[in-house]
Amino acid sequence: MKNNCIGIFDSGIGGATVLKEIIKLLPNENYIYYSDSKNNPYGDKSNKEIINICDNIVKYLKEERKCKIIVIACNTASAKSVEFLRNKYKDISFIAIEPAYKMVHDYSYNTTTLVMATKGTIESEKFKLLYNKYNNDKTFLCPCIGLADIIENGDKEQILKYLNDNIIEYKGKVKNVVLGCTHYPLIKNEIQEVLGKVKFFDGSPKLAIHVKEILEKKNLLSTKNKEMSIEFIDTSKEYKQKEIRFFYILGKSY
Repeated sequence: MKNNCIGIFDSGIGGATVLKEIIKLLPNENYIYYSDSKNNPYGDKSNKEIINICDNIVKYLKEERKCKIIVIACNTASAKSVEFLRNKYKDISFIAIEPAYKMVHDYSYNTTTLVMATKGTIESEKFKLLYNKYNNDKTFLCPCIGLADIIENGDKEQILKYLNDNIIEYKGKVKNVVLGCTHYPLIKNEIQEVLGKVKFFDGSPKLAIHVKEILEKKNLLSTKNKEMSIEFIDTSKEYKQKEIRFFYILGKSY
């Protein structure tokens, strides 16, 4: 893997949904994807734990792998660590995902909305500021404790049981669903099985645009690379299984 690639990290393979959007806009880049499945889920950890975990990942991506930009593809990590990381590592840009709640305000303001996110994201100061600024008074907040971990395991029956136990009460009540964790776009079909037809809001496409804008601004875009490469790293013992699912999500072998 060449230096000056884009580094992306998440608490598991869910951030592949973010990478997929970035690749659409930036097909000439090289990527390192760091899947921290060993520490998944982040949503139930303390601020101190999350900051320490993210700091160690960034040290690796920046100092050992020389990444030119780092994407935090985890809503909980973004909400709780990005300010610390930006203050500590001032010579590299961090692009942080956040729940697409503003998009509801912009495109579907008067419609009932369910925000699905980790407990850590919903309780974070960053999300509270976002929510209070764009609240339409027709929004339900659902802290989906443990859901990211279940999605990581890929058991559809277990996923459907969780959703039926935790979000069935919103069936018929909401028209919009904000996917406040990068794992959740992987279960759109299952969510619709439980809630019926809903409109999804996901922050990944907007984040991809921002990544491209920052690289252009800093004159860091790769324009002549004809063979994009993606290096996958996972911290769990199930590395091969995670790698297979990761590339399956991307929809192509690289």
